[in-house]
Amino acid sequence: MNLLTHLQGRRVASVAVMVTLSMGVLSSVLFAKTFKLQNASIVPGATGEVKAGKDKNGNTKFSVEVKHLADPTGLTPPKSVYMVWIQVKGGTPESQGMLKVNKNLEGKFESSTPSKYFDLWITAESDAATKSPGGPEVLRASGVSP
Repeated sequence: MNLLTHLQGRRVASVAVMVTLSMGVLSSVLFAKTFKLQNASIVPGATGEVKAGKDKNGNTKFSVEVKHLADPTGLTPPKSVYMVWIQVKGGTPESQGMLKVNKNLEGKFESSTPSKYFDLWITAESDAATKSPGGPEVLRASGVSP
């Protein structure tokens, strides 16, 4: 191997390390705080967390990650979907969308909101088009903020 090839290989490796470090710093800025999700008795083994931070426009960007969350069809009574909701103090609950759980009983969800401080919870619902939470609550985090 000649000297030029060796130096080019080192440059590529250096750039890769810099990109990896930058991505780690960027993700810690985007998701600055972590909130543990509290499970309900209907899903005793479920765990999860919400990570929240600010996006470039000043909105609150959040991600939800859950583990050991049973398929909603296995609940009693059976439900069709899990829905993510947020609510600011004194406000109306707002649907953020559907949380899909894979065959390993894990799920991830990301969204953003202009709200700076809110409660977040997940319910089991019969219909993904529901406009307000009506099914049982399975996980909750209070006081989510960036």
